[in-house]
Amino acid sequence: MTHRISRRIEIDAAHRIPEHGSRCRHLHGHRYVVEAVAESITLAEAGEQHGMVLDFSFLKDLMIAEIDGPCDHGMMLWVQDEDVLARLAPHPSDGSWQQSLREAVTEHGYCETCDNALGTRLYLLPAPPTAEVLAEHWFSRLSPGVHERSHGRARLVRVTVWETPNCRAEFEPSTGG
Repeated sequence: MTHRISRRIEIDAAHRIPEHGSRCRHLHGHRYVVEAVAESITLAEAGEQHGMVLDFSFLKDLMIAEIDGPCDHGMMLWVQDEDVLARLAPHPSDGSWQQSLREAVTEHGYCETCDNALGTRLYLLPAPPTAEVLAEHWFSRLSPGVHERSHGRARLVRVTVWETPNCRAEFEPSTGG
């Protein structure tokens, strides 16, 4: 028997898909809805999570820390989006600012910063910020926290990202070989 819980949050953020052949190549925003699903074959037998897979508030706290905090009311961009990043460079740039961003993304898998000409939130990814890429990225950011906050009992099984009420992408890691 498996128990599952889910939690949703919503954020407002801009993105663009620079290589897209249509409107998505333009900088634009969405009201993203993000749902995380965790499961466990056992429920907590004692303590503050007694009878739970994972406390809903713990999952919310993780989602706020990893998604809302760095991304809400910001821009999520591909670190290779040179056109936009050149315009956001904090001072006449010799390319060192963009290079430092690329290095941070290579090292950590993402980079969040407000160090730019507009002082706005930037969340940079190693691939274009499609709903599919965001779902997989946020899965990787949330998964360790779900395991830790449940004391090893629960695991994250899926992250779904709605870009619009009609368009969504899901990431669920393969369990087979």
